[in-house]
Amino acid sequence: MEQTLATAEAVLRQNHFKVTKQRQAMLEFLIDNQHHYTNVTTVDDFMHREFPGMSHNTIYRNIKEFKECGLVEQQLDNDQATVKYTCDFTHQHHHHFICTNCGKVIELKMCPTEFFAEQLPGCEIDGHRFELYGLCADCK
Repeated sequence: MEQTLATAEAVLRQNHFKVTKQRQAMLEFLIDNQHHYTNVTTVDDFMHREFPGMSHNTIYRNIKEFKECGLVEQQLDNDQATVKYTCDFTHQHHHHFICTNCGKVIELKMCPTEFFAEQLPGCEIDGHRFELYGLCADCK
C-alpha cells in the first residue's frame, strides 16, 4: 500500500495539488477498497468521521479532482455515484467485470471496440463503456 500511496501522491503533485492529511486519508481509504466500487456517500461518511469539520463540497471536489488526475474511476450505480481507485495507471483505457454479489472488480485486458467497428462500416466510434456483470469465482 505504501508504494501505491506514494504513486498517488506523486500524481497529485504532478497535477499541482498539495498532498494534505485529508487527501492522504481519502487516498488510503480508496486504496484499501480498490477492488470494489464504493458509493461516494460512503467516502463522504468516512471523511466526516476522520475530519468532522470537513465540508461535503470539499470531499466531493477532491473526488472530482482525483478523477481528473486519473486516480479514481467513477460510474453510476442505480443513479448513485460510485468510485474506486484506478486499476492501472499505464493503461487508462480498460474495462471491468463486476461481481453482482460481492461487488469485486476485475480488470479486463481486452477491448471489444474493433469487434464492433467491423460491424459498423462507415461509422466512426468516438467513445464507449464496457462492463461485464455476473458472479466472480468466489461467489459462484
